[in-house]
Amino acid sequence: MVEKKTRRDERIEENVGLVHTCAGRFRGRGVEYDDLVQAGCVGLCKAADGFDETRGFAFSTYAVPMILGEIRRLFRDGGCVKVGRSVKERARELVRTQQALEAELGREPTVTELSARAGLDAAETAFLLGAVQPAVSLTADADAHERQIDVPVPPPDAQIDDRVALQNALQTLGADERRLIELRYFRGWTQTKTAEQLGISQVQVSRKEKRILQRMREKLL
Repeated sequence: MVEKKTRRDERIEENVGLVHTCAGRFRGRGVEYDDLVQAGCVGLCKAADGFDETRGFAFSTYAVPMILGEIRRLFRDGGCVKVGRSVKERARELVRTQQALEAELGREPTVTELSARAGLDAAETAFLLGAVQPAVSLTADADAHERQIDVPVPPPDAQIDDRVALQNALQTLGADERRLIELRYFRGWTQTKTAEQLGISQVQVSRKEKRILQRMREKLL
């Protein structure tokens, strides 16, 4: 019987898209996309384990740096995901369960059906299945039995890091301070228009803005 989902499991399932977004930034750098995703999933699981919602940060803000960190570690470790012996053994057992269930159903079981039979959650089932699957290029011509390397493009992963750092810095501001920054830099309002909206003078907006930006620079550095 499958146990009731924990909030950790829900966070993982709800944020798998973050893994694909981060992995996509590293396409064409010599590592198969499937390996990038697998490493990113490790980072996502670590983020779910270490996340403290009482600190007031969004889970995605906390998770992205850890996902990117695991993907970068993949490159440092030589471009392949190291699968431990215990994981391999569990994965082989799961494959046997999958084959037995497929024989019963007369078709390939879904991840949900397989996880229910194996007594695992969906995220762990997907991880174990991925651990025993060979990496295949998404751009390869299957009919021609080719293994094509994706066309290299400059990955904007640095932009992701900057965005996460900025979000973290904004989280340290008070509500009124965040509102001022939002109006000035996200909406592009002038200081005069911002002052009218906030009910203060343009001089006060200018002074507050300078103080806030200085604090944010310190956080970012």
